Amino acid sequence: MPEPSPTPARRGRLLRFGAAVAVLFALAGYLAVQYLTGGAGEPRCRVVSGKGDDASYEFTPEQAVNAATISAVGSSRRLPERAVAIALATALQESNLRNIKHGDRDSLGLFQQRPSQGWGTTKEIMDPTYAAGVFYEHLTKVPGYTRLPLTVAAQRVQRSGYPQAYAKHEPDATMLAAALTGRAAATLTCQGSPGATPVGGPDSVRAALVRDFGHEVLQDAGADISAQGDSSAPDGTSSSSAASGPASARASGSPSSTSSAVSARTVTVPVREDASTGTGVRGWELAHWAVANSSALHIERVSYAGREWTAGRREGEWLGSGTQGAPPAKQAATEVRIVTAQ
Repeated sequence: MPEPSPTPARRGRLLRFGAAVAVLFALAGYLAVQYLTGGAGEPRCRVVSGKGDDASYEFTPEQAVNAATISAVGSSRRLPERAVAIALATALQESNLRNIKHGDRDSLGLFQQRPSQGWGTTKEIMDPTYAAGVFYEHLTKVPGYTRLPLTVAAQRVQRSGYPQAYAKHEPDATMLAAALTGRAAATLTCQGSPGATPVGGPDSVRAALVRDFGHEVLQDAGADISAQGDSSAPDGTSSSSAASGPASARASGSPSSTSSAVSARTVTVPVREDASTGTGVRGWELAHWAVANSSALHIERVSYAGREWTAGRREGEWLGSGTQGAPPAKQAATEVRIVTAQ
């Protein structure tokens, strides 16, 4: 005689039991991966408030690269931190800090600028460095823009149909600006493995520095950069000639205590004293820029002023001098070291 079919209540219990077992297996698998990889999953970046108020903002490596470019372009033009915050809030609202190829009518790029309205060609607008530069050109023509409410300053440039929308991004943009301009030290971190990008190595780091800050970032600082090569810089020049001239960057290794392999992957950027901001501000600006570009450029380690950030480290925190793997105290605030993974 066949056994009776399970009652609906029993079937429900069996289904719930099976679902619970599946969840447990999935959790066990996740914990195993976290244990084996040290917790490094998809790359993520984070900026925290330098005021100690626990405020923070998380974003993707793509957003980090674009934010770093916007800040660097403002810095290269000697613009104040407020200008950078306005630009970042605008890009957060217009594109979520993504270089998108679509928008309202013919709007494009980080700031949703329109070729038909004289912002530039499609190719120019899709270049984040150009887009940031032309935004700042318009912003600096606004009388007293640093004293205006952020929404008003942004609207004077953008002429948006939703001018008040910029306000909601002001807290995050202000934190980002403080970190990326170097005023708030050791506040920007990224964690997780670098993305699968085709670029990397010291030459790519140098080309990206020139792309974002201009040639002066190498010439004025007298930067020493290792591993010369002939890869192309974004402006069409070769990386070996990107910093040519009497103050050009020269091949250099990291300190003699490191291996030759690490030396060949190290970019050392001396930080010159700046009477208006101080050495530390410029140094943290460059260090945070490197961390923001870590996934895109396969940067493995960044050290400055006795602190070190390492890719893949849990929480991606900056470790202080004296911690295993941290840079020597003698590094002080005189240079930023960037070690690439290839």
